[in-house]
Amino acid sequence: MRKTTTFALLATAVVALGCGAGSTDNASSSSNDAGGAKGDDKPKTAKVGEPARDGKFEFTVKSSKCGVGKVGSAPLEQKAQGQFCLVTVNVKNIGKEAQMFDGSSQKAYAADGTEYSADSGAAIYANKNAETFLNDINPGNQVKGVVVFDIPKSVKLTKLELHDSMFSGGVTVALS
Repeated sequence: MRKTTTFALLATAVVALGCGAGSTDNASSSSNDAGGAKGDDKPKTAKVGEPARDGKFEFTVKSSKCGVGKVGSAPLEQKAQGQFCLVTVNVKNIGKEAQMFDGSSQKAYAADGTEYSADSGAAIYANKNAETFLNDINPGNQVKGVVVFDIPKSVKLTKLELHDSMFSGGVTVALS
C-alpha cells in the first residue's frame, strides 16, 4: 500500500512539472521592447506607459493608484487590510493562440524587495467585467483591467513583475 501511495505522489509531481515545462514559450521580441533582446543578461525595465513583453503577452501599465480603502460599492464591496493599490494594465495577446490572463500571477514589490501578491477577490470588485480574472485572450486581442494589491499603509510600491502565466519569467515595470 505504501509503495502505491508513494508512486502516485511521484507520478502527480512529474505530471505537474511537465504541464509547466513548455509554458514559458516566449514570443519573438524586437531589440527595443522591454522584454529584452536575446542574448541580454538582464531584461530592460519598462516604465508606466511603455509596452513590456513576457511570453505571449504585451503589457502596458497605464496607471497606479495606492491609498484606496475599499473597492466596489455597498453592499458588494471589499475593504483593504492595509491599503489597496490599483494598477490599470492593458494586456495584448501577441502570440498565435489564445492565452489565459490571470491577475493572480502578477507581483508587486516595495523598495526593500518585499513581494506582494495580487488580491484576486478584490479585483473582482474593482473590475466591472472581471477582465483580470482567468480571462482567455485570443491572438491580436487585448483587455484593459485593474490588478489589485493589498499592502500595508506604510508601504510604497516601486515595481511590478508581470507574467503571461504563473510559470513564466516575467517582465519588470518600474512604478517610480
